[in-house]
Amino acid sequence: DVLSSLVKSSFLVEKQPPQVLKTQTKFQASVRFLLGPQLLKASSAKPYMVRADMVTEKQARELALSAYSNALRGDAQLSPPQLLKKIKRCERKGSESVTEEKCAVLFSTTVALTPSNLSVHLQVLSLPIVVIVHGNQDNNAKATVLWDNAFSEIDRVPFVVAERVPWEKMCDTLNLKFMAEVQTTKGLLKEHYFFLAQKIFNDHSASLEDFQSRSVSWAQFNKEILPGRGFTFWQWFDGVLDLTKRCLKSYWSDRLIIGFISKQYVCKLLSTEPDGTFLLRFSDSEIGGVTIAHVIRGKDGSSQVENIQPFSAKDLSIRSLGDRIRDLGQLRNLYPNTPKDQAFGSHYNKEQTGKD
Repeated sequence: DVLSSLVKSSFLVEKQPPQVLKTQTKFQASVRFLLGPQLLKASSAKPYMVRADMVTEKQARELALSAYSNALRGDAQLSPPQLLKKIKRCERKGSESVTEEKCAVLFSTTVALTPSNLSVHLQVLSLPIVVIVHGNQDNNAKATVLWDNAFSEIDRVPFVVAERVPWEKMCDTLNLKFMAEVQTTKGLLKEHYFFLAQKIFNDHSASLEDFQSRSVSWAQFNKEILPGRGFTFWQWFDGVLDLTKRCLKSYWSDRLIIGFISKQYVCKLLSTEPDGTFLLRFSDSEIGGVTIAHVIRGKDGSSQVENIQPFSAKDLSIRSLGDRIRDLGQLRNLYPNTPKDQAFGSHYNKEQTGKD
């Protein structure tokens, strides 16, 4: 009836479990009953007991379709503080990997209503969770979660999500992810999206407008290896996120890094510039690297663009990007024409500057 439906819809997950969960790791989650105590039959001082069960995607789908929990088949109960010991895997489809499997925590309890003494069984599912065994699966698990969070429909059958999405939606998702992860107000620009489209579609002849009408698949996002590389688009992009978050946040926020730009386009930009003009771009060949491209102009007027070996997060933790740029005498002006000390001066190590 109406009252029962109202009560059931008032049982919510307040604090979601982590969406990437490693076995043998404790985690916390909480639920909340939104209706006031007047509706609940007075009981002892003991709080209501809420059961938490890890359910597979298949079980979650059965629960959603049947609206009762006879689909559960004795998975390990989780009790606060919850420790996920192991996960019973489903049979996977075709080329599906472990990190594409989604499961969830099913929270359930029973409440008695007053004055009718009606007993109502409440249950609610958490957001989808990807369970991993090793830390090296974290990157691919995050891709599954990002795709699901960004592109799933409201009130779907668990955990159905589109296999293809418009490229424009993907751009919005990558931008929001970048800004949230790096914690910056400076998002991606049109030229960045153009470069990313060339990368994910492996197409260097299409225009920006051409890409805007395309759709991108899950396989292109995180299953297919980029041409000539050993990693997927997402693995590369996540490496950029991690590097920027850890070492380059202030440089990015000051718009000192173009970042998302191809080596070929850099050559085109710098080839007509004065000797010592440089810019910063994320490495294409390595995950989580930033490189400096600079122009060397010969006495005869000829120009050559060189790319310095990419710096990793480890390199930049030893010596900052600003100080490395300061050290390199061949670097003079940040593209298009800002003297490097003016552009990067605030990022130099103050103690070292004072000693010189």
